[in-house]
Amino acid sequence: MLKGTRCETAKCAMERQWRSSPPGMHAWRRRKAGDYGVRLREKQKVKRYYGVFERQFMVYFRMAERATGNTGEALMSTLERRLDNVVWKLAFAPSHKAARVSIVHGHIYVNGRRLNRPGYLVRQGDRITVKPSERSRKLVKECMGDSAPPVQAWLQLDGNQLEGVVAALPTREDVQIPVEEQLIIEMCSR
Repeated sequence: MLKGTRCETAKCAMERQWRSSPPGMHAWRRRKAGDYGVRLREKQKVKRYYGVFERQFMVYFRMAERATGNTGEALMSTLERRLDNVVWKLAFAPSHKAARVSIVHGHIYVNGRRLNRPGYLVRQGDRITVKPSERSRKLVKECMGDSAPPVQAWLQLDGNQLEGVVAALPTREDVQIPVEEQLIIEMCSR
């Protein structure tokens, strides 16, 4: 819907009419989310951020349950170690979806081998490189721009060689999305 210049001010009839109520025909019937709804929303937020489906998410949850230590921190660390997430964090791709596509199309190598699984869990010491073809390098250089962006502490980036190294495993502090993993654990432990 194209809006006129009047809709950029507080006098807009379209915005003023629905400003105080949520979307939907029966907005007045909406209730506050219950305990189940709050937990479900947190789980969906994480699933959508990392681009995983329910079955894949439950596999990661079971892995986190078996790990020693806090299950929530182990879950977030496992999701952060996915190859598509690492490629995106190294700025080899502009988004998570673009990182998935570049991995599936064979533009990314891990330890010198082509990998086409975006869900591959990287380990400490893994080297993530770009395929040595001119086309692949051009795609990544366009994405990175003129200078190499700052990367997180658990990753190291060599912008000239287009190579990244997993220096350490990610911790809970490295996860940048605001999520309460305890609610996710309560939801999945039923």
